[in-house]
Amino acid sequence: MKKLLKIILIIVLVCVLAVVGLFGVLTIFEYRPAETETAETSEGATETVSTGDELTVMTWNIGYGALGDNADFFMDGGDHVMTADTERVNENMENILSTINDVSPDIAFLQEVDKNSMRSRSVNEVELIRDGFMSTDTSFAYNFKVLFIPYPVPPMGWVNSGIMTTSKYTIDEATRYRLPCPFSWPVSVANLKRCIVVNRIALEDSDSELVVVNLHLEAYDDGEGKAAQTKLLLEILNQEADKGNYVIAGGDFNQAFPNTDSSKYPMYDGMWQPGVLNAEDFEGWQLVTDDTYPTCRSLDQPYADADKENFQYYVIDGFIVSDNLEVESVETQNLDFVSSDHNPIVMKVSFGN
Repeated sequence: MKKLLKIILIIVLVCVLAVVGLFGVLTIFEYRPAETETAETSEGATETVSTGDELTVMTWNIGYGALGDNADFFMDGGDHVMTADTERVNENMENILSTINDVSPDIAFLQEVDKNSMRSRSVNEVELIRDGFMSTDTSFAYNFKVLFIPYPVPPMGWVNSGIMTTSKYTIDEATRYRLPCPFSWPVSVANLKRCIVVNRIALEDSDSELVVVNLHLEAYDDGEGKAAQTKLLLEILNQEADKGNYVIAGGDFNQAFPNTDSSKYPMYDGMWQPGVLNAEDFEGWQLVTDDTYPTCRSLDQPYADADKENFQYYVIDGFIVSDNLEVESVETQNLDFVSSDHNPIVMKVSFGN
């Protein structure tokens, strides 16, 4: 009996030391971005833009190429961590690139773009997008960079992911701004480090700039994180508008838009619930989305064979547009969530006076 207890104690001690050691390593190598950093960029754009042009702008959370209609995910109440094999990731990415090519946006805001992650089978999606759209400038910044995530079972493993912007026009400067993180140690070492990326584009006929901002705000917090991040986002947008710049921010807000019909996609008990953007905070700005179709679906179950009439849907993606730009149209593309758990939104804007 003493020998058995000794063995059990040794096993427990080894497990405790392993956990302590793992979190020690993760803490040492934790991703700690500065308040502002220069984003990673690539060059290829050949077009210029002036205030007489109409712009086509797209935003799409591509679900790291692994959240197609076959997928559910444990954080949303599903069962799975690994949601696609290499073949399915490549198939999803091929469909995503084809859709972007068909839209041919002047500016595209993309979220959840993996560079080398276990969950997307180490497919370099940043490289695929750059190779697929060589006549664009791009910017990329990490918002999820973890050596190894040890939970759940099986674990998520290593993650290297971020937000990416493509532009047919030259990006003169791309800056990553750190957003407040609502999580403290030890949760923070294996969590996202949210950011926005401010991209500056010169206008041929104006001293003002076209400033396009890519974003992906907090999802799984108690609401305070989203509020703090939205506040800082708005401060940065106001600074740009005060300079007389033309400003478009787009992405996944993880918050419902106040100018949509809340009864159209009802919230079901037990489902993840987004925050709600406060329209009063955005005086002088245009909050733009389209609720003709949902922009996002729940990952509590696969979509392909589900009851689509009673599925949990959301409208949490869209744009913030300065009032010196005129929104000509906005349309959510209904792709039936085949390749991502989000639908893309396409907006056309023109320059005001």
